[in-house]
Amino acid sequence: MKIIIGSDHGGFDLKEILKKFIKELGHEVLDYGTYSKDPVDYPDIAFLVADMVSKDPVSLGIIIDGAGCGSAITANKVPGIRASACYDCFTAWNSRAHNDANILTLGSRVTGEELVKRIVSTWIATEFEGGRHMRRVAKIMDVERKFLQKRQV
Repeated sequence: MKIIIGSDHGGFDLKEILKKFIKELGHEVLDYGTYSKDPVDYPDIAFLVADMVSKDPVSLGIIIDGAGCGSAITANKVPGIRASACYDCFTAWNSRAHNDANILTLGSRVTGEELVKRIVSTWIATEFEGGRHMRRVAKIMDVERKFLQKRQV
């Protein structure tokens, strides 16, 4: 699977660890920055990752900032993106199995390395269950379409 990853400066170290870990799991990793600990704004990186995932629907994205919240908010502004900030393995599993999340956001200041590795491996390995959840995800996407249609009138 192709994993598109990015972080702000606060998530840089964790991103570098996760790139290696994800490759060891057998997945392709594309790094969209940042490439150093120099300060950057998380919305810029979150948009880059979300835009790429929206253009490649079979890929998944991972974005790391200090708390994971700001990147999730930013990514969810991109049509077709369902980003979820996850802090444990249950929310990681649920976001994929029930919500068909295509971007995982993580907080480097709130979650330790070993737990993050478990979250990431759970998230990547979990498939969308479909069924009753398909109807619910379709409703989420309907909200997005209705809003976009109003903006284009």
